[in-house]
Amino acid sequence: MLAALIVLVFICLGLAGACFLLWQELKRQSSKFVQHEETTEKRLRALAKRLETYQAGTVRMGEQLHEINEIVAPLPDRLTRIEQSDPASLSFSQAARLAGLGASVDDLTQSCGLSRAEAELISKMHKARQQS
Repeated sequence: MLAALIVLVFICLGLAGACFLLWQELKRQSSKFVQHEETTEKRLRALAKRLETYQAGTVRMGEQLHEINEIVAPLPDRLTRIEQSDPASLSFSQAARLAGLGASVDDLTQSCGLSRAEAELISKMHKARQQS
């Protein structure tokens, strides 16, 4: 009976030791989990901040595009009115036809007597009309 009691005491001590080791491992894993969770939260906050920055930039870009569109939209009509009201605008009409045939900006400046800025404007307007 004494031998059985001694064996039982050793089994209990072994179980207590195993429980202690498991408890230590649980504490270590819990600490690692908390540390990992904190790191994840920091990353999420950084990503959220970056996302807000990108969204704000996108909104500003959209507003600027809208403003540019409002400025550029009436230009084809204005050009048409200028061509119709100015008898010397034959060069503009000719440049528009040449741009429709694929003439370069240099070709427009040389053949129609336009400034480079005028030729670029006609060329860009013709490309915009083709795209829309």
